[in-house]
Amino acid sequence: MIHSLDLATLYQSIRQIRTSVQATTKSSEVMNLVTKLAVEALGAKGALVRILNLETGELELGAAYGLGERYLAKGPVSSHKIITDLCEQDKVVIIDDIRKDPRLQYPNEAMAEGIVMVLDAPLWLQNQVFGLIRVYFSEPRSFSQQELDFMAAIAEQCAFAIDKARLIERHNLEYGQLALRTEKLSALGRLAAGLAHEINNPLAGILLYSTNLIKKVDPDGPLKQGLEVIIEETLRCRRIIQEILEFSREREPQKSLSSLNEVIEKALVLMEHEFYLRHISLDKRLDTHLPDLSIDPVQIRQVIINLLVNAIEAIGDFGRITVSSRMALDRMSQVVEISDTGSGISPDHINKVFDPFFSTKSKGTGLGLSVSYGIARSHGGQIKVSSEPKEGTCFKVELPMADPDPEH
Repeated sequence: MIHSLDLATLYQSIRQIRTSVQATTKSSEVMNLVTKLAVEALGAKGALVRILNLETGELELGAAYGLGERYLAKGPVSSHKIITDLCEQDKVVIIDDIRKDPRLQYPNEAMAEGIVMVLDAPLWLQNQVFGLIRVYFSEPRSFSQQELDFMAAIAEQCAFAIDKARLIERHNLEYGQLALRTEKLSALGRLAAGLAHEINNPLAGILLYSTNLIKKVDPDGPLKQGLEVIIEETLRCRRIIQEILEFSREREPQKSLSSLNEVIEKALVLMEHEFYLRHISLDKRLDTHLPDLSIDPVQIRQVIINLLVNAIEAIGDFGRITVSSRMALDRMSQVVEISDTGSGISPDHINKVFDPFFSTKSKGTGLGLSVSYGIARSHGGQIKVSSEPKEGTCFKVELPMADPDPEH
Protein backbone atom coordinates (compact mmCIF):
# COMPACT_ATOMS: atom_id res chain seq x y z
CA MET A 1 0.00 0.00 0.00
CA ILE A 2 1.28 3.49 -0.93
CA HIS A 3 0.00 6.48 0.97
CA SER A 4 -0.95 9.46 -1.17
CA LEU A 5 0.97 12.69 -0.58
CA ASP A 6 0.00 15.63 -2.76
CA LEU A 7 2.14 18.66 -3.56
CA ALA A 8 -0.17 20.98 -1.63
CA THR A 9 0.49 19.03 1.59
CA LEU A 10 4.24 19.10 0.95
CA TYR A 11 4.23 22.84 0.25
CA GLN A 12 2.05 23.64 3.26
CA SER A 13 4.24 21.59 5.61
CA ILE A 14 7.46 23.26 4.47
CA ARG A 15 5.80 26.66 4.75
CA GLN A 16 4.66 25.95 8.32
CA ILE A 17 8.17 24.92 9.34
CA ARG A 18 9.70 28.04 7.79
CA THR A 19 7.13 30.22 9.52
CA SER A 20 7.94 28.51 12.81
CA VAL A 21 11.67 29.10 12.23
CA GLN A 22 11.03 32.84 11.85
CA ALA A 23 8.56 33.12 14.74
CA THR A 24 10.19 31.13 17.53
CA THR A 25 13.51 31.16 19.35
CA LYS A 26 13.05 27.69 20.89
CA SER A 27 14.26 24.58 19.13
CA SER A 28 11.72 22.45 21.05
CA GLU A 29 8.79 24.25 19.40
CA VAL A 30 10.17 23.56 15.91
CA MET A 31 10.83 19.89 16.72
CA ASN A 32 7.30 19.46 18.08
CA LEU A 33 5.87 20.93 14.88
CA VAL A 34 8.04 18.72 12.64
CA THR A 35 6.98 15.48 14.36
CA LYS A 36 3.29 16.47 14.09
CA LEU A 37 3.58 17.38 10.39
CA ALA A 38 5.44 14.15 9.57
CA VAL A 39 2.73 12.02 11.22
CA GLU A 40 -0.12 13.89 9.54
CA ALA A 41 1.44 14.04 6.07
CA LEU A 42 2.53 10.39 5.96
CA GLY A 43 -0.43 8.89 7.84
CA ALA A 44 1.96 7.50 10.45
CA LYS A 45 1.31 6.32 13.98
CA GLY A 46 3.86 8.61 15.60
CA ALA A 47 7.20 10.36 15.22
CA LEU A 48 10.07 11.68 17.28
CA VAL A 49 13.22 13.73 16.94
CA ARG A 50 16.44 12.56 18.56
CA ILE A 51 19.49 14.80 18.97
CA LEU A 52 23.05 13.50 19.41
CA ASN A 53 24.68 14.24 22.76
CA LEU A 54 28.37 14.62 21.91
CA GLU A 55 29.49 13.86 25.47
CA THR A 56 27.60 10.59 25.91
CA GLY A 57 27.39 9.54 22.27
CA GLU A 58 23.67 8.83 22.73
CA LEU A 59 20.66 10.07 20.82
CA GLU A 60 18.44 11.93 23.27
CA LEU A 61 14.75 12.65 22.85
CA GLY A 62 14.06 16.16 21.55
CA ALA A 63 10.34 15.92 20.71
CA ALA A 64 7.67 13.29 20.11
CA TYR A 65 4.14 13.03 18.75
CA GLY A 66 1.64 10.16 18.84
CA LEU A 67 3.77 7.77 20.91
CA GLY A 68 2.99 6.38 24.35
CA GLU A 69 4.84 7.40 27.50
CA ARG A 70 5.85 3.82 28.18
CA TYR A 71 7.83 3.63 24.95
CA LEU A 72 9.33 7.11 25.30
CA ALA A 73 10.41 6.34 28.87
CA LYS A 74 13.04 3.90 27.58
CA GLY A 75 15.39 6.89 27.43
CA PRO A 76 18.36 7.67 25.13
CA VAL A 77 19.60 5.16 22.56
CA SER A 78 23.09 4.34 21.32
CA SER A 79 23.89 6.35 18.21
CA HIS A 80 26.73 4.39 16.58
CA LYS A 81 24.86 2.09 14.20
CA ILE A 82 22.11 4.62 13.43
CA ILE A 83 24.44 7.53 12.72
CA THR A 84 26.86 5.35 10.72
CA ASP A 85 24.12 4.12 8.39
CA LEU A 86 22.62 7.57 7.93
CA CYS A 87 26.04 9.02 7.08
CA GLU A 88 26.89 6.20 4.67
CA GLN A 89 23.58 6.24 2.83
CA ASP A 90 23.06 10.03 2.98
CA LYS A 91 19.32 9.57 2.55
CA VAL A 92 16.12 8.51 4.26
CA VAL A 93 16.44 4.98 5.66
CA ILE A 94 13.56 2.48 5.74
CA ILE A 95 13.54 -0.10 8.56
CA ASP A 96 10.95 -2.71 7.54
CA ASP A 97 11.84 -5.47 10.03
CA ILE A 98 12.00 -3.93 13.49
CA ARG A 99 12.49 -7.30 15.20
CA LYS A 100 15.95 -7.95 13.72
CA ASP A 101 17.29 -4.52 12.76
CA PRO A 102 20.01 -3.30 15.24
CA ARG A 103 19.08 0.32 14.57
CA LEU A 104 15.91 -0.17 16.59
CA GLN A 105 17.07 -0.94 20.12
CA TYR A 106 13.72 -1.60 21.80
CA PRO A 107 11.83 -3.82 19.29
CA ASN A 108 9.60 -5.52 21.83
CA GLU A 109 8.42 -2.22 23.27
CA ALA A 110 7.87 -0.89 19.74
CA MET A 111 5.79 -3.91 18.80
CA ALA A 112 3.78 -3.45 21.99
CA GLU A 113 2.99 0.05 20.71
CA GLY A 114 1.67 -1.47 17.50
CA ILE A 115 4.68 -0.41 15.43
CA VAL A 116 5.80 -2.61 12.52
CA MET A 117 8.14 -0.36 10.49
CA VAL A 118 10.15 2.84 10.81
CA LEU A 119 11.43 5.65 8.59
CA ASP A 120 14.64 7.54 9.56
CA ALA A 121 15.63 10.93 8.11
CA PRO A 122 19.03 12.38 9.05
CA LEU A 123 19.52 15.87 10.46
CA TRP A 124 22.63 17.34 8.85
CA LEU A 125 24.67 20.29 10.08
CA GLN A 126 28.08 21.30 8.70
CA ASN A 127 28.49 17.95 6.93
CA GLN A 128 27.76 15.98 10.09
CA VAL A 129 24.69 14.08 11.24
CA PHE A 130 23.65 15.45 14.65
CA GLY A 131 20.28 13.74 14.97
CA LEU A 132 17.33 12.20 13.16
CA ILE A 133 13.60 12.29 12.61
CA ARG A 134 12.12 8.84 13.14
CA VAL A 135 8.58 8.12 11.91
CA TYR A 136 6.68 5.02 13.11
CA PHE A 137 4.05 3.06 11.15
CA SER A 138 1.50 0.57 12.41
CA GLU A 139 1.22 -1.39 9.16
CA PRO A 140 3.61 -2.46 6.38
CA ARG A 141 3.67 -0.15 3.39
CA SER A 142 5.73 1.15 0.52
CA PHE A 143 6.86 4.73 0.08
CA SER A 144 6.76 6.85 -3.04
CA GLN A 145 9.78 8.92 -4.02
CA GLN A 146 7.67 11.97 -3.28
CA GLU A 147 7.19 10.86 0.32
CA LEU A 148 10.90 10.17 0.78
CA ASP A 149 11.71 13.59 -0.70
CA PHE A 150 9.19 15.11 1.71
CA MET A 151 10.97 13.52 4.69
CA ALA A 152 14.35 14.72 3.43
CA ALA A 153 12.97 18.24 2.94
CA ILE A 154 11.43 18.59 6.40
CA ALA A 155 14.57 17.08 7.95
CA GLU A 156 16.65 19.76 6.21
CA GLN A 157 14.32 22.50 7.44
CA CYS A 158 14.29 21.03 10.94
CA ALA A 159 18.11 20.95 11.08
CA PHE A 160 18.28 24.57 10.00
CA ALA A 161 15.64 25.58 12.56
CA ILE A 162 17.39 23.76 15.42
CA ASP A 163 20.71 25.37 14.53
CA LYS A 164 19.16 28.85 14.40
CA ALA A 165 17.21 28.37 17.63
CA ARG A 166 20.28 27.04 19.44
CA LEU A 167 22.27 30.07 18.34
CA ILE A 168 19.59 32.42 19.70
CA GLU A 169 19.30 30.44 22.93
CA ARG A 170 23.08 30.58 23.38
CA HIS A 171 23.13 34.33 22.77
CA ASN A 172 20.25 34.86 25.21
CA LEU A 173 22.09 32.82 27.84
CA GLU A 174 25.31 34.79 27.32
CA TYR A 175 23.36 38.07 27.52
CA GLY A 176 21.68 36.94 30.75
CA GLN A 177 25.01 35.97 32.28
CA LEU A 178 26.51 39.26 31.14
CA ALA A 179 23.66 41.28 32.66
CA LEU A 180 23.91 39.35 35.92
CA ARG A 181 27.67 39.80 36.10
CA THR A 182 27.38 43.54 35.33
CA GLU A 183 24.75 43.98 38.04
CA LYS A 184 26.90 42.03 40.51
CA LEU A 185 29.96 44.10 39.66
CA SER A 186 28.05 47.33 40.19
CA ALA A 187 26.62 46.24 43.55
CA LEU A 188 29.95 44.92 44.78
CA GLY A 189 31.66 48.08 43.61
CA ARG A 190 29.39 50.26 45.73
CA LEU A 191 29.84 47.98 48.73
CA ALA A 192 33.61 47.84 48.25
CA ALA A 193 33.89 51.63 48.05
CA GLY A 194 32.10 52.06 51.38
CA LEU A 195 34.18 49.38 53.11
CA ALA A 196 37.42 50.71 51.66
CA HIS A 197 36.83 54.19 53.03
CA GLU A 198 35.88 52.81 56.45
CA ILE A 199 38.98 50.61 56.62
CA ASN A 200 41.35 53.22 55.22
CA ASN A 201 41.09 55.53 58.25
CA PRO A 202 42.13 53.01 60.95
CA LEU A 203 44.87 51.71 58.64
CA ALA A 204 46.31 55.21 58.38
CA GLY A 205 46.34 55.41 62.19
CA ILE A 206 48.05 52.03 62.55
CA LEU A 207 50.69 53.01 60.01
CA LEU A 208 51.31 56.38 61.66
CA TYR A 209 51.74 55.02 65.20
CA SER A 210 53.81 52.00 64.15
CA THR A 211 56.25 54.10 62.08
CA ASN A 212 56.64 56.50 65.01
CA LEU A 213 57.19 53.65 67.47
CA ILE A 214 59.81 51.91 65.36
CA LYS A 215 62.00 55.03 65.57
CA LYS A 216 61.97 54.87 69.37
CA VAL A 217 62.58 51.17 70.05
CA ASP A 218 65.93 49.47 70.43
CA PRO A 219 67.22 48.60 66.92
CA ASP A 220 68.39 45.24 68.24
CA GLY A 221 65.39 44.59 70.48
CA PRO A 222 62.51 42.13 69.88
CA LEU A 223 59.93 44.90 69.33
CA LYS A 224 61.56 46.17 66.15
CA GLN A 225 60.94 42.97 64.20
CA GLY A 226 57.30 42.90 65.28
CA LEU A 227 56.77 46.53 64.28
CA GLU A 228 58.36 45.88 60.88
CA VAL A 229 55.85 43.10 60.28
CA ILE A 230 53.00 45.42 61.31
CA ILE A 231 54.20 48.15 58.94
CA GLU A 232 54.72 45.71 56.05
CA GLU A 233 51.27 44.13 56.43
CA THR A 234 49.60 47.53 56.88
CA LEU A 235 51.19 48.76 53.66
CA ARG A 236 49.96 45.59 51.93
CA CYS A 237 46.43 46.26 53.20
CA ARG A 238 46.67 49.82 51.93
CA ARG A 239 47.61 48.59 48.46
CA ILE A 240 44.61 46.27 48.49
CA ILE A 241 42.38 49.17 49.56
CA GLN A 242 43.70 51.22 46.64
CA GLU A 243 42.81 48.39 44.24
CA ILE A 244 39.32 48.16 45.72
CA LEU A 245 38.82 51.91 45.33
CA GLU A 246 40.05 51.72 41.75
CA PHE A 247 37.63 48.88 41.11
CA SER A 248 34.68 50.81 42.58
CA ARG A 249 35.22 54.16 40.89
CA GLU A 250 33.70 53.23 37.50
CA ARG A 251 35.41 56.21 35.89
CA GLU A 252 34.04 57.12 32.48
CA PRO A 253 36.58 56.49 29.70
CA GLN A 254 38.32 59.64 28.40
CA LYS A 255 38.21 58.56 24.78
CA SER A 256 40.29 59.83 21.92
CA LEU A 257 41.30 58.46 18.54
CA SER A 258 44.28 56.27 19.41
CA SER A 259 46.37 53.51 17.89
CA LEU A 260 45.70 50.21 19.60
CA ASN A 261 49.16 48.99 18.64
CA GLU A 262 50.79 52.00 20.32
CA VAL A 263 48.85 51.27 23.52
CA ILE A 264 50.04 47.65 23.38
CA GLU A 265 53.65 48.69 22.76
CA LYS A 266 53.64 51.04 25.78
CA ALA A 267 52.25 48.28 28.00
CA LEU A 268 54.94 45.87 26.77
CA VAL A 269 57.69 48.39 27.53
CA LEU A 270 56.45 48.64 31.12
CA MET A 271 56.52 44.84 31.46
CA GLU A 272 59.84 44.34 29.69
CA HIS A 273 61.81 43.99 32.93
CA GLU A 274 59.45 41.29 34.25
CA PHE A 275 59.85 39.28 31.03
CA TYR A 276 63.62 39.47 31.42
CA LEU A 277 63.67 38.46 35.09
CA ARG A 278 61.33 35.49 34.51
CA HIS A 279 63.09 34.34 31.29
CA ILE A 280 59.82 34.68 29.38
CA SER A 281 59.99 35.12 25.61
CA LEU A 282 57.59 37.46 23.84
CA ASP A 283 55.97 36.63 20.51
CA LYS A 284 54.51 39.85 19.11
CA ARG A 285 52.09 39.67 16.17
CA LEU A 286 50.61 43.11 15.64
CA ASP A 287 48.62 43.99 12.52
CA THR A 288 50.35 47.15 11.27
CA HIS A 289 47.37 48.22 9.15
CA LEU A 290 44.89 48.79 11.98
CA PRO A 291 43.15 52.19 11.87
CA ASP A 292 42.85 54.35 14.97
CA LEU A 293 39.81 53.78 17.16
CA SER A 294 38.06 55.70 19.92
CA ILE A 295 39.37 54.43 23.27
CA ASP A 296 40.76 55.66 26.55
CA PRO A 297 44.44 54.71 25.99
CA VAL A 298 45.27 54.80 29.70
CA GLN A 299 42.44 52.42 30.63
CA ILE A 300 43.10 50.03 27.76
CA ARG A 301 46.81 49.99 28.65
CA GLN A 302 45.76 49.06 32.20
CA VAL A 303 43.70 46.16 30.82
CA ILE A 304 46.64 44.87 28.77
CA ILE A 305 49.04 45.18 31.72
CA ASN A 306 46.59 43.30 33.97
CA LEU A 307 46.37 40.48 31.42
CA LEU A 308 50.15 40.39 30.98
CA VAL A 309 50.65 40.21 34.76
CA ASN A 310 48.22 37.28 34.91
CA ALA A 311 50.07 35.56 32.08
CA ILE A 312 53.45 36.05 33.80
CA GLU A 313 52.14 34.68 37.10
CA ALA A 314 50.59 31.68 35.31
CA ILE A 315 53.91 30.86 33.64
CA GLY A 316 56.26 31.49 36.55
CA ASP A 317 59.60 31.13 34.81
CA PHE A 318 60.66 30.03 31.32
CA GLY A 319 57.67 30.27 29.02
CA ARG A 320 56.23 32.26 26.17
CA ILE A 321 53.61 34.99 25.91
CA THR A 322 52.03 35.80 22.55
CA VAL A 323 50.46 39.22 22.02
CA SER A 324 48.55 39.83 18.80
CA SER A 325 46.26 42.48 17.36
CA ARG A 326 43.95 42.23 14.38
CA MET A 327 40.70 43.38 12.87
CA ALA A 328 37.69 41.19 13.66
CA LEU A 329 36.24 39.20 10.77
CA ASP A 330 33.16 41.44 10.60
CA ARG A 331 35.47 44.51 10.64
CA MET A 332 33.26 46.03 13.33
CA SER A 333 35.87 45.76 16.09
CA GLN A 334 39.58 45.33 16.80
CA VAL A 335 40.89 42.39 18.81
CA VAL A 336 43.82 41.98 21.18
CA GLU A 337 44.78 38.44 22.15
CA ILE A 338 47.19 37.62 24.98
CA SER A 339 48.02 33.93 25.31
CA ASP A 340 50.53 32.14 27.49
CA THR A 341 52.10 28.73 27.99
CA GLY A 342 51.30 28.72 31.70
CA SER A 343 49.42 26.40 34.00
CA GLY A 344 45.99 27.16 32.54
CA ILE A 345 42.66 27.52 34.34
CA SER A 346 40.67 24.58 35.64
CA PRO A 347 37.15 24.06 34.21
CA ASP A 348 35.72 24.70 37.70
CA HIS A 349 37.24 28.20 37.74
CA ILE A 350 36.91 29.34 34.12
CA ASN A 351 33.49 30.95 34.66
CA LYS A 352 34.59 32.77 37.82
CA VAL A 353 37.75 34.53 36.65
CA PHE A 354 36.01 37.88 36.11
CA ASP A 355 34.16 37.76 39.43
CA PRO A 356 35.36 40.35 41.96
CA PHE A 357 37.60 39.00 44.74
CA PHE A 358 37.94 35.59 43.08
CA SER A 359 41.58 34.53 42.92
CA THR A 360 43.53 31.28 42.98
CA LYS A 361 46.73 33.13 43.95
CA SER A 362 47.72 33.21 47.60
CA LYS A 363 48.36 36.96 47.55
CA GLY A 364 45.88 37.96 44.86
CA THR A 365 42.97 40.31 45.49
CA GLY A 366 40.89 38.99 42.59
CA LEU A 367 40.27 42.51 41.28
CA GLY A 368 42.60 42.79 38.28
CA LEU A 369 40.39 40.88 35.86
CA SER A 370 37.21 42.43 37.29
CA VAL A 371 38.60 45.92 36.68
CA SER A 372 39.67 44.89 33.16
CA TYR A 373 36.25 43.44 32.47
CA GLY A 374 34.56 46.67 33.60
CA ILE A 375 36.84 48.80 31.41
CA ALA A 376 36.13 46.65 28.34
CA ARG A 377 32.38 46.91 28.98
CA SER A 378 32.57 50.70 29.42
CA HIS A 379 34.12 50.81 25.93
CA GLY A 380 31.24 48.76 24.53
CA GLY A 381 33.54 45.77 24.17
CA GLN A 382 34.13 42.49 25.95
CA ILE A 383 36.78 40.10 27.23
CA LYS A 384 36.65 36.37 26.58
CA VAL A 385 38.83 33.63 28.00
CA SER A 386 39.70 30.12 26.84
CA SER A 387 42.02 27.76 28.66
CA GLU A 388 43.16 24.20 29.08
CA PRO A 389 44.84 23.06 32.33
CA LYS A 390 48.62 22.73 31.87
CA GLU A 391 48.35 23.99 28.28
CA GLY A 392 47.96 27.73 28.78
CA THR A 393 45.34 30.46 28.61
CA CYS A 394 44.18 32.97 26.01
CA PHE A 395 42.37 36.23 26.80
CA LYS A 396 40.69 38.02 23.90
CA VAL A 397 39.74 41.70 24.23
CA GLU A 398 37.29 43.03 21.62
CA LEU A 399 36.91 46.81 21.19
CA PRO A 400 34.30 48.22 18.78
CA MET A 401 35.37 50.52 15.96
CA ALA A 402 32.41 52.83 16.62
CA ASP A 403 31.08 54.07 19.95
CA PRO A 404 27.95 52.16 21.06
CA ASP A 405 24.60 53.94 20.75
CA PRO A 406 23.94 55.38 24.25
CA GLU A 407 20.22 54.77 23.83
CA HIS A 408 20.84 51.05 23.45
